[in-house]
Amino acid sequence: MRHWWRSKGLVLMTLIALMVGVHSSGWAKGERAAQIVPVQAGLVRGIVKPAAQAVLHAQVQGRISELPYKEGQRFKKGQMLVQLDCDKYRAELAAAVAEHEVKDKVYRNNLELGKLNAISKVELDTSGAEAKKAAAAIRVATVNVKGCKITAPFGGRVVGVMVNEHENVFPNDKLISLLDDSSLEIELVLPSSSLAWLKRRSPFTFRVDETGRNYPALVKEIGAEVDAASQTIKVMGMFEKLPPEVLAGMSGTAQFDK
Repeated sequence: MRHWWRSKGLVLMTLIALMVGVHSSGWAKGERAAQIVPVQAGLVRGIVKPAAQAVLHAQVQGRISELPYKEGQRFKKGQMLVQLDCDKYRAELAAAVAEHEVKDKVYRNNLELGKLNAISKVELDTSGAEAKKAAAAIRVATVNVKGCKITAPFGGRVVGVMVNEHENVFPNDKLISLLDDSSLEIELVLPSSSLAWLKRRSPFTFRVDETGRNYPALVKEIGAEVDAASQTIKVMGMFEKLPPEVLAGMSGTAQFDK
């Protein structure tokens, strides 16, 4: 009976130690560190990540008139992703341009009068300030007009669309989520002891769970800091040749041959 309790106590202490180790991993709350832990000698878990991803927000208030791309569809850099009804902002820009023309003419006329000492310096300076104010209004109106059209900052695919055509949106509303899958990365977390042999462009094989296939890969970058709590280092890898069947978010196992 005494030996039975000793074995139970050893199991309990082991479980507590594992739980403490998980909660002291050192990763920031909410950061998806690929849940990568060594599974056995030379093997680590990894997650495939896109080269870039972004959520685009509305810059101005307006009604959505065009939303040409749906989830999963591809687009090129610079293509229009969201178009808002811009009649109001174009009208405001035209009004600002007309106002500036008037203010600028008054200022130029006052400059000529100033040469003849036919106008006070205060009146001249005031008209000049009014012309600058009108020019600034043009710049603001121009920014609003540009905000009506949301274009792709890079080429890639649509992850999700948060709005629908004909809906009214406001500044900072989420519109569309994108990712660039032209160059996928493999996020790994290795024990810091791996730095003794790990180098940039070190080869490894990455087996993707979802496809069941092995892909040759290389170490792209090694993290700049070791996590002191977990004694791990973040490593980014890349496929030697981008496999078309692999998608961002897939996970797998990396095999290093030391």
